[in-house]
Amino acid sequence: MGDPDWERRLALLWASIDDVPAADFLEATRDLVAELPDEDPSGLFEYASALDSTGHPDMAADRYQQALAGGLSGRRRRRAVIQLASSLRNLGRAEESVALLTAELDAGSDDLDDAVRAFLALALTGVGREREAVSVALTALAPHLTRYNRSLAAYAVDLD
Repeated sequence: MGDPDWERRLALLWASIDDVPAADFLEATRDLVAELPDEDPSGLFEYASALDSTGHPDMAADRYQQALAGGLSGRRRRRAVIQLASSLRNLGRAEESVALLTAELDAGSDDLDDAVRAFLALALTGVGREREAVSVALTALAPHLTRYNRSLAAYAVDLD
C-alpha cells in the first residue's frame, strides 16, 4: 500500500475503534477498503482485522488467508499470520495456530517476535502443551526485565 492519505485515514479509523459501535466501524472499514482494487491484499487484511476486532474471527480467518495468498507483504504479512493464528485458536483450531506461529518464528525477526511468541504460548495451551507454553512466554518476557534476565531465560529452556 503506497497511498499516505489512505494510510492516515486508516490509522484515524483504527484510533476510533473504541468510540464507535462495531457495526459503524465495520462499515467505515468496508468503505475505506472499497477505495482499493478488488482483492487487494492490504484491503483484505484490514477488513479481516476489523472483523476480528469486532468479534467475528470466523469471518476474518478466510480473509486473512486470502490476503496472505494474494501476496500480502511486509509488516502486514506478519500481523496477518499472528492474527490468523489467533483467530484459528479462537475457532478451536489450535493445532493450525501452533503450526503457523512456529513457522513464523523461523521466518525472520522484527519487533513483533514477542507477539508471535505470546500468541504461540496461548495456542500451545490449546493443544495441551502448557509447559512449553510457559517456556515460550518466559523466553519472550526475559529480555524486557530489568533484572534476572539470564536466570529467567535459563529456566525457560529447562521447562521446554
